[in-house]
This record gives sequence, C-alpha cells and structure tokens, in this order.
Amino acid sequence: MIRRQFAALLLLFALLVPTIALAQQPQQPQLDPNDPIAKIRDEGMNRSQVMQTLSYLSDVIGPRLTASPNMMRACEWTRDTMAKWGLQNAHLEPWGPFGRGWTLKRFSAQVTDPQDFPLISYPKAWSPGTNGPITADVVYFDAKDEADMARFKGQLKGKIVLTQPLREVKAHFETQGTRLDEKRLLALANAPMPRPQARGGFGGGNRNADLLAQLQFTAKKNQFFLDEGAALLVDSSRGDGGTIFVQSATVPQPFNPNAFGPPQPNAPRRINPWDKDAKMVPQMVVATEHYNRIVRMIQAGEKVKMEVNLAVEFQDKDLNGYNTIAEIPGSDPTLKDEIVMLGGHMDSWHSGTGATDNGAGVAVAMEAVRIIQTLGLKPKRTIRVGLWTGEEEGLLGSRAYVTQHFGKMETPAAAGTRGGGEGATATPPAPVLVKGPEYDKLAGYFNLDNGTGKIRGVYLQGNDAVAPIFRQWLLAFQDRPNETTWQAQTLSLSNTGGTDHLSFDAIGLPGFQFIQDDIEYDTRTHHSNMDVFDRIQADDMKQAATIMAAFVYNTAMRDEKLPKKNK
Repeated sequence: MIRRQFAALLLLFALLVPTIALAQQPQQPQLDPNDPIAKIRDEGMNRSQVMQTLSYLSDVIGPRLTASPNMMRACEWTRDTMAKWGLQNAHLEPWGPFGRGWTLKRFSAQVTDPQDFPLISYPKAWSPGTNGPITADVVYFDAKDEADMARFKGQLKGKIVLTQPLREVKAHFETQGTRLDEKRLLALANAPMPRPQARGGFGGGNRNADLLAQLQFTAKKNQFFLDEGAALLVDSSRGDGGTIFVQSATVPQPFNPNAFGPPQPNAPRRINPWDKDAKMVPQMVVATEHYNRIVRMIQAGEKVKMEVNLAVEFQDKDLNGYNTIAEIPGSDPTLKDEIVMLGGHMDSWHSGTGATDNGAGVAVAMEAVRIIQTLGLKPKRTIRVGLWTGEEEGLLGSRAYVTQHFGKMETPAAAGTRGGGEGATATPPAPVLVKGPEYDKLAGYFNLDNGTGKIRGVYLQGNDAVAPIFRQWLLAFQDRPNETTWQAQTLSLSNTGGTDHLSFDAIGLPGFQFIQDDIEYDTRTHHSNMDVFDRIQADDMKQAATIMAAFVYNTAMRDEKLPKKNK
C-alpha cells in the first residue's frame, strides 16, 4: 500500500513538473501582429528571398573584381532587381577613375620534371599573362637580405621563381567554424571607449625599424625579379588543406617609408596593378603543401620544371568604378528629405565567387529593403541602399560617394609652428570638415561585411549616445533563453575597421557595422578560393536581413536623426 501510494505520488510529480517549469520559463515577447517590426520578422523569416539573391550574385554572375565585366554585370543586375521590386531612383553612380579591369581567361599549372603532378594554385588579380604555355626551370629564391641577393644575379632570366620560405603546416585541433561565445560577447560589451587614433606613421622603436627594413628589402627584391627577367613569380598561400588566399599582383616600385603615414608632399606616386603603366612579372599563388614539396625537392638536389599557362584580358575602355544606388522614398512631408542608408560592398576577389565577402552583405541589404518594400511600409525618411565597389582596394567606392554627397576632411594649407625662434618644428594642422550637400540630412548608415554569420549586436564606433536606442530596438529580438534564432543583444563601444561604414564615420556621421558570428570567415573563406555559396548559412542570412530591416525602418521612423558621437 505504501509502495503504491509512493508510486502514485511520483507519477503526479512527473506530470506536474513540466507544467511548473513551463510556467516559470520567460515567455516570448508578444508583438502586436500589426506592429511593423512583427511584420518585418514574419516576412524576413518565413518568405525570405535572401538566398535566391545571393545565389544569382555568386553562382551565376560569379567573382566581381572591381572594374571587371562581371562587376558591371552585378551592378546592372542589382539595379534592375531592386527597380523590379519597386524601389525608386535605381541607378549606377560612377566614381573614379579607378583603372583597368581584369579577367582570367585560362589557367593551368603543374610540375613536369622530374615527375608530373598538377598544382593547386591560382593567379593573382591583375597579373599579366604568360603569352601561351611556358615550361621553365624553377628557382628557389631564399636570399635573406640585399647582399644575399647577389648570388642570384643573372640566374633568374626566363625562370619560374619561388619567392617565399617554407612554412610549417600544423594540424587543426580546433574547429575552423566558430560562433561568438558568452566570454567573447561579454568582452565586447565591456570594451572601453576607443582612444582617438594617433596621426602619423610607424612611430619609433626597434620593432618598427625592423619592419621598415623588411619592407625596404621586399621592395628591392620585387624590383630585382623584374630587372632580372623572371618569367613567373610563385608565392605560397597562407592557407592550408587546399584553401588558397589570393589577392592582387605586386608592382615593383620605390620604397616609401611614409607609405603608412599621412600623405607627404612630393611623395612618389604609388603604382597600382590596375594602372595602365604598371610593369610587373606574371604572378601566382600555390597551395602551401604543394609549394613546400617543390622547395624540398629543390633542396634535395632535384632539377624541377613547371609548365604554366596563364591567359588574361585587361579592360581599359571605361576606367571608372560604379556604385549601385536605389531608394524607398520617405512619406513624411517634413522628414522625407532626410536619409537612412544601408549597404555592403559588391566587389570581390577572383578565386572564389565572393559569397561571404561580401555577397552576403549585399544580399542582406537588398533583402532588408525588399522586406520593407514588400510589406508596403511607409518610412518617414527616405531609405537609400548603397552597394559599393572598390572596397577591396581601399573603400574607394564608398569614400567617393561620401565625399560627393556628405563631405570630407581637409587639411588646411597653412600650418603654425610649435615653439618659436630658430629650429621651431611645424605643427601639423588638424583636418577640418567640409560639409557636402546632404551631410545634415543623413540619419544613419548600417553596414554588413563580416561573412555569413548571424548578427549578434552592433559595434557603436565609440558612439555611446546610440546605445540606449539600439538596446531598445534589440528587445524585439529577445525570445526565450533557449531560442537560438536571434541571440542579438551585444552593444560594444569598440571600433571595427576594414569596411565601408568607416567612410561615414570618418566625417563624424553615425555609421555602424553589425557584430556577426565568425563562422569560417577568417579561417577559411575571406579572400580565398573557398569563398563560395556553399559556405553560406541560410538561417543566419535570414536573421541578419530581418534585423537590418528593423534597424533601418526604426531609424527612418524616429522623430530625430541618430545622434552623432561626441568629438
């Protein structure tokens, strides 16, 4: 009898515990289904087109090197697609001039002696071609300094030159794909206010002196290869396991110790590989494991030959770059002339299809405006999307756009002096803002350019005034603790660099980049041959587009523009 009663109590307890636990669990926020943010969430997560957009951009159009035919095709396709969705004033806006376009037409590379094996490899962008297949001896250039180069004098003409030392390849004991964990998010949330950036170049110290010496040696080495008549230069990829990270070809030019500091008067003009007057040796990158094998074969006394066929085409009829611009017009009689912007860069490197860098950001920005347009929402301010080109070459498209529309920082011609009398040093004048026609109209700019990972929050760029605003907006995406769809709540005062929000931030406008999960961005896809559609995470893309749409819409509906940060 006691056992039966005890069993009955256990059964009753088992039935009640889930009910009690459910009652104690925080409930999902109940958004009014007529709330525009609820509608954005529903459209973005249940009827998304972000993956279709990205597939066409990356799979069908493919790699989009700045000024290339594929880049122009992408500009025209994104313009026409957004016009088809109902956005207005969809157009291409020129910037530049930039320089030559470049297209890879044909490429193959293999070792032919002392045995045959194909190479995992890729040419560098803007590299000249080889004018048909070439077969040549391979030389391992292992000079340690300028004096050591002398032993290669007269030895490189018509040769294929390995330019870098062996690199040890270690096993990966940690996953290449990661998400931001609580520890890293907490560190971002607790980041202090960024310090103002110092003006100047390298500064002092032995480390900087060593770096300058290495850069000077590299400059002389590149000129040596050209002067000696090398047929082809081969670098080792920084990746492994068949992943090749490859960007643009190197142009020999005089060493400039102030290249990384502020502009210097009468400094030599830097020659870029896309310039018409660039003179360089054909160049390619080989997978580290294959590169190391060839080096070890040479060190073992083997006479190695390679056969390479590199055919390229330069385009120089139109030297401009172009951004794609489109708008959802504002509806408020007072605020419609003000602007909320969003975007990402459309140009990519050439060995992959530019899916994670930055087709993802482009597709998310396009999807965000599609969501708002499809729902028939009427933002008070005009929403303007900008899809930039030339980002990979130095934020060129967005910088030119910001200069034309919003303003720029200019350094006054006259400079004062520090101290007085003989030997006084000139004081570099502080740059001043010269406003453009739309400077006071911009309410904010939002950018996405860190791969396929979902949004986890926002880098505030030191703008603490926007923190309470963004925190309130993120509440609409705080669901149950075990819900993994959103997980976006981190606000960091940190600056983050390397992409187009910096063009806005540089002149004091509120420009922001979203915090994203890493996934495989730095380890596998960024600037590599693995930057392809299959590395994209569909659910993350939907989440990112939905949150971007909400942020853009909320900014367009505020009574006031987003606050600028304190100087």
